[in-house]
Amino acid sequence: MCGIIGYIGEKQAAPIIFSGLKKLEYRGYDSAGIATLNNGIHIKKDVGKVKDIHSRINLTDLPGFIGIGHTRWATHGGVTKENAHPHTDCSGEIVIVHNGIIENFQELKRELKHHKLKSETDSEIIAHLIEEEMENKGFVEAAKTALKRVEGHFSLLILNKNDKRMIAARRGSPLVIGVGKGEYFPASDIPAFLDYTKDVIYLHDNDFVVLDKNGPKFFNLKNGENIERVVSTVDWDAEQAKKGEFEHFMLKEIIEQTETIQKAINQKMEIVEEVVGDIKNAQGIFFVGCGTAYHACLTGSYLFSKVAKKHVNVVSGSEFPHFEHFLTDKTLVIAVSQSGETADVLEAVKTARKRGSKVLSIVNVMGSSLTRNSDKVLLTHSGPEICVLSTKAYTAQLALMLLLAYATAGKIEDGRDQLKNLYNMVYNLTALSKRKKLKKLAEKLKDKEHIFTIGRGLMYPTALEAALKLKEVSYIHTEGFAGGDLKHGTIALIEKGTPCITFVSNGTEKEILSNAMEIKSRGGYIIGVGPKNNDIFDYFIKVPKSSVADPITHIIPMQILAYQLAVLRGCDPDKPRNLAKSVTVK
Repeated sequence: MCGIIGYIGEKQAAPIIFSGLKKLEYRGYDSAGIATLNNGIHIKKDVGKVKDIHSRINLTDLPGFIGIGHTRWATHGGVTKENAHPHTDCSGEIVIVHNGIIENFQELKRELKHHKLKSETDSEIIAHLIEEEMENKGFVEAAKTALKRVEGHFSLLILNKNDKRMIAARRGSPLVIGVGKGEYFPASDIPAFLDYTKDVIYLHDNDFVVLDKNGPKFFNLKNGENIERVVSTVDWDAEQAKKGEFEHFMLKEIIEQTETIQKAINQKMEIVEEVVGDIKNAQGIFFVGCGTAYHACLTGSYLFSKVAKKHVNVVSGSEFPHFEHFLTDKTLVIAVSQSGETADVLEAVKTARKRGSKVLSIVNVMGSSLTRNSDKVLLTHSGPEICVLSTKAYTAQLALMLLLAYATAGKIEDGRDQLKNLYNMVYNLTALSKRKKLKKLAEKLKDKEHIFTIGRGLMYPTALEAALKLKEVSYIHTEGFAGGDLKHGTIALIEKGTPCITFVSNGTEKEILSNAMEIKSRGGYIIGVGPKNNDIFDYFIKVPKSSVADPITHIIPMQILAYQLAVLRGCDPDKPRNLAKSVTVK
């Protein structure tokens, strides 16, 4: 949610932090600010987009070689300049930026009632706790003691007016450190510093780091012991995290699917074989994800039923703890997440761990919290996904689900062939001619208040994902249904001209066309998505037949349609309102 970036080194900090904040905008935010250290603390912050704030108050002219920056997504307190980060203590000597939720905020606030609080945020409390502890401790020990009193999740950067070191700490919220030559970039996500380095240190829960120009020192926040953390190198590059010739990241990432689906199946066979062994030996399997990843899980359950003849349970991450009593040490939990930092998925994994269950993660970000809390990891290899809406990571998740289903059935080469055959299909589905055709449809739909999507079998989760894409970026109310369910109540909402997008596959053609006819007979406007046209359709989107890979080919035109609708309606496709890329709070 919130974005954090810091710098300590030999260069002017503010321009580097400003650049990092712009690269973290995809996480979603409502205000931003920077603090630097140079003969005192210097702060600039305000409400709005980073570039707009910069045009008003120039965020890059703050002096100093040490600094911290933040983009805020409001949880405690309204969207105001006072609530924007960075925050200071009473004296203005301690300054912090914070991502997360302080669960004992009210209790701590009562204890600090003699302090002068300037904001409504829970974050500011941390600066005052450190101030309190510094009455009889040095900066580092005061920060350690203060953070032990904090309950909840946090990633933090802390500066002291009278100290040339920076403190970084995390518990439950993401934080990594970019490692350059004599310079360090603590940040909430890797793209913030990719222009400067690919070398990173992934922080674990309860890591407490003291940074100076000579390097980091790591401590465990719970017991205070010194710990070691290794430097890793990411295989992403800075160009992947840039828009290049594209107007929006969303369109760029949709088009990248020609390549990313193929990268997803490039897995080490020995790991796949181990995973298949876990699947076969498990007594109960759960797929767990949130939002788009949940739809990938639901699709996976159909694939495992159809291809591997195996039953899989599917549970939303936020609801998974309520299934705790079904879990044993024989259970396999397959957790799916783009970022690997989704709070509800991590809580689900924590629940599984408590019951002794084995955890496999399907994730895009190596070194994320989810990868570190899993027994085995399959990376989707999608590269940085900057747009808030997941497109290429979703189809990569689907590709891995299909590959695992075939591998479990002992037919992994058949699965590979299915997915390799998608290359030309996806290339054609994302071509300019296809985008122009979908723009014409978007022009017909842009003023509609409601859209419905229906599918059966593998096309049911596709209908759900299509509805999610359309509503989260265009703000048109869209609902997805299993084809047979629409008539169990919701068909009452169908009026003359109500659009209904119908997903057709060979195995479900007769039934879903019957459902579409029920809607058409009540005045609905039927948009068909599938391999062949039909008289029922008022508008047809041709998608090549791809058998069990249909969920991949059928969703891509919907991603493009959602993009076109957003642009026509004046919405920002990369940063939809009220949404954040990584939902790191429960």
